[in-house]
Amino acid sequence: MTQIRIASYNMRKARGLDQKRRPERTLQVISDLNADLVVLQEADKRLGSRPSALPRKMIETETDFELVNVSPNDVSIGWHGNAVLARKGLDVMCVDRLDLPGFEPRGAVRVRLGLGAGLTIIGAHLGLRRGDRQAQLSELSRFSSEDKHCIIAGDFNEWSKTKGFEPLKARFKTLSPGKSFHARRPIAALDRFALSHGLTLRDAGVDQSPLARVASDHLPIWSDISVPAATC
Repeated sequence: MTQIRIASYNMRKARGLDQKRRPERTLQVISDLNADLVVLQEADKRLGSRPSALPRKMIETETDFELVNVSPNDVSIGWHGNAVLARKGLDVMCVDRLDLPGFEPRGAVRVRLGLGAGLTIIGAHLGLRRGDRQAQLSELSRFSSEDKHCIIAGDFNEWSKTKGFEPLKARFKTLSPGKSFHARRPIAALDRFALSHGLTLRDAGVDQSPLARVASDHLPIWSDISVPAATC
């Protein structure tokens, strides 16, 4: 088994609860997670050409991460706001951008890693309406049908503890490490992971540090996952 730490963070375009946009603060929160791979939501601003809220140069010089190239342009770092940071040296094999159905424009990113028997990570920010979310989860399940081991991570936008995840039940176990929204007073577990069968959850949690509590309206979540070793 090979262990990896995956984190997910709705970073609110680097704008904190003090209404100040401070990318250096956001990157400090991300670095403190000690993750191998981080999927981000709201990594780009919404208007115009959707410029990144995190300067590329700052990621390169002030963190141990490399920006995974999921953006179709040189202005954004994400796809529909979904971005991926990988710790330097992690074997990123290929990347896909996925369009998702729904009333609002939504998308997801898929990253395949050369880790153990192979691992696919999908980062997503699901819609505000449950019907849209379920259609989006159905698409993500279909997109990942050929991936032996897969993790879906992100802001699922689902307030219920038990409902809304039916499209994943056949192949995934959906879990919440804890309440992640609102950062000032967490009352809902909107941010989640879904693990395909064959992956083992070792530990998981929510970053409730003082810095994380002011850097965004969401708290970051993380999970330590064991991936089966490759077989000859």
